[in-house]
Amino acid sequence: MKACERVRERSLKGKIMFVEDAVKLITDGMTVACSGFTPAGYPKALPQALAHKAKKGQKVKLTVITGASTGDELDGELARGKIIKKRYPYQTNNDCRAGINSGEIDFCDIHLSHLPQFIKYGYLGNIDVAVVEAVAITEDGGIVPSTSVGATNVFIQKAEKVIVEINLAQPAELEGIHDIYNVGDPPFREPIPLRKVSDRIGLPYIPCPKDKIAAIVLSQKKDSTNKVADIDKDARLIAGHIMDFLEFEIKKGRLPKNLLPLQSGVGSVANAVLANFKESNFENLQIYSEVLQDAVLDLIDAGKVSFASGTSFTISPSKLDHFYRNLNTYKRRAILRPQEISNNPEVIRRLGVIAMNTAIEVDIYGNVNSTHIAGSGMMNGIGGSGDFARNAALSIFTTKSVAKNGEISSIVPMVSHHDHTEHDVHVVVTEQGLADLRGLSPKERARQIINKCAHPDFKDQLWDYYREASFFSRYKHTPHLLNKVFEWHENFLKYGRMRPKVG
Repeated sequence: MKACERVRERSLKGKIMFVEDAVKLITDGMTVACSGFTPAGYPKALPQALAHKAKKGQKVKLTVITGASTGDELDGELARGKIIKKRYPYQTNNDCRAGINSGEIDFCDIHLSHLPQFIKYGYLGNIDVAVVEAVAITEDGGIVPSTSVGATNVFIQKAEKVIVEINLAQPAELEGIHDIYNVGDPPFREPIPLRKVSDRIGLPYIPCPKDKIAAIVLSQKKDSTNKVADIDKDARLIAGHIMDFLEFEIKKGRLPKNLLPLQSGVGSVANAVLANFKESNFENLQIYSEVLQDAVLDLIDAGKVSFASGTSFTISPSKLDHFYRNLNTYKRRAILRPQEISNNPEVIRRLGVIAMNTAIEVDIYGNVNSTHIAGSGMMNGIGGSGDFARNAALSIFTTKSVAKNGEISSIVPMVSHHDHTEHDVHVVVTEQGLADLRGLSPKERARQIINKCAHPDFKDQLWDYYREASFFSRYKHTPHLLNKVFEWHENFLKYGRMRPKVG
């Protein structure tokens, strides 16, 4: 298809221009919102043009908002070009992360379901320009997203100007896979009419006033997604524990035989857990999640998943061509919605989602840190894990029991940063075992987690801490000795490991 055929609204064809001209619309001090979600469907040509502009000595400092993380062409280029002044709400890029942790980039971590409403209410200020990747512009001027929706519909709604990047490397056949439904504002917000994972409730494009589109540029580059790590022994053990647990829940009559809709976080362990369903006895599974990764495609291919709903397709480079070749099949079995819908707490709770997310560390009472290293170093951000964990029918957190080649325990006396409290964590799983925390008191949770989830190299230290805290702590409900907690984490900061005894 020729480039001009992707722009089907005749009056907008005159807005097509070189990226070097379009980039002049973005100036120092602006707030720029970009499409993209972990990292799929983000603009590629215009951010690189911005970085080139900065390299030539032009001052460009921007507040950058996206749906979630993006590829190196956006977060990496802008971070290396010293362009990002402030960043919302989630990122995974090494250079962007380094800028945040050095203090060069201000970063505000936000629940992904909250971001659209924050923007609508003006909590983050005005959006000067929205830069969005699309596969087409319809006859009515509607913008057809590419491999993600995220918060793009809200960015377009609230931005002063819109720059559309038509990506010719993204298949035009993506049109029809999106379901754009805009949530109204209180006190006139209507219930979201989504009763089944497969329901279509909106439009296949994002409405946009024609006069708001200031420029259209062309690009031709696939999403720079990450390679999915091979499924190692520990990931298989974690997945196996979850399968056994779900089978047990079915036998107890607490879950239907085809389970409830599944949600899975991003990353290799999360992908491995989903992949394990391919060899399971489960059939007619449904996915209600944010990111649809490689494992979801495999499950659709195997006939295990009848329908999958998300807000982005984040497919590894080795699987991307397979995805494109079989796109028409996936369009019948999958849908992409705005993150305001995919992460909506009421919908998650009503559908009874089984949420499976990843922790950096878990403490003995079931609190989870999913964002910070040693309490102060930002990793990626909370993403949508909080949206799902607090509202899921079952909230499962997974982590390997040790990190840094076994030098650090992922099970700790007290997490160095709280993202998910024990109230939102039902099950903790490591390769060592699974701890079902439902209905347990804090001390009962501690005994379960240490016994079933801690690595043998650290189990004695954790028992020492628990027994000493239980004896010496003034309050016995959730026994803690804060000096010992600090000592545990200080050992990591001082020695790069947690080997010295805390007792």
